[in-house]
Amino acid sequence: RGTALQPLFKMSYSCSKVGDPRPGQPYKGGNFCAFLPDNREGLKIAMLLKKAFEHGLTFQIKSCNGEERVTWGLIPHKTSWHGGKARNGYPDAQYLRVVGTVL
Repeated sequence: RGTALQPLFKMSYSCSKVGDPRPGQPYKGGNFCAFLPDNREGLKIAMLLKKAFEHGLTFQIKSCNGEERVTWGLIPHKTSWHGGKARNGYPDAQYLRVVGTVL
């Protein structure tokens, strides 16, 4: 299987901005981990994911039971090496092509 690339995102508590559900209100952060294969295609996707993160496209803030919290945005991420496509994991033969198209 090879070594996995693991982009790890750590989002702390902060205040939401214009365009979020409740601008100016604090939100709860979290740790988010995604997996990519350690190959040329995986490295290419990692660079595109980094650019998406820098442009604020990786996460969104959602309101859940009156609490604002960070969640994954619309870019699909593989959060497990197991479970297949149905559980955001591998195996998923189409993932790199799909996420590349989205990015």
